[in-house]
Amino acid sequence: MQKINTEKAPLAGGHYTQAIEHNGFIFISGQLPIHPETGQKLLGRIEDQTLQVLKNVEAIAIAAGSDRDHILKTTVYVSDIDLWGRVNEVYANFFGDHKPARAVVPVNTLHFGFQVEIDAIAAKK
Repeated sequence: MQKINTEKAPLAGGHYTQAIEHNGFIFISGQLPIHPETGQKLLGRIEDQTLQVLKNVEAIAIAAGSDRDHILKTTVYVSDIDLWGRVNEVYANFFGDHKPARAVVPVNTLHFGFQVEIDAIAAKK
């Protein structure tokens, strides 16, 4: 088992690591819309938040020897299910023809007032 950490995604803010690699699988912790270089919390449009979250997930996958095309499953937490169509559009554009397994979980609130969080499981390339 190996801990994965990269400065190209927000550093863990609690008692967890960005990801754990075990037996060729990468378990990526829930990512929030925080810009990794500036630490800026994106609280604006759901589309911008979703894209930043996906970029953070991808950066961790790459640091672990994977990429977006090897993401097997995601869990998407969204603070308002009425925003789902907008989240899904960004998600679909990001992944293109690749369609990981996915669960969508509506939640009341997320940390810092964010509207979306995504965790993922990926395979090493």
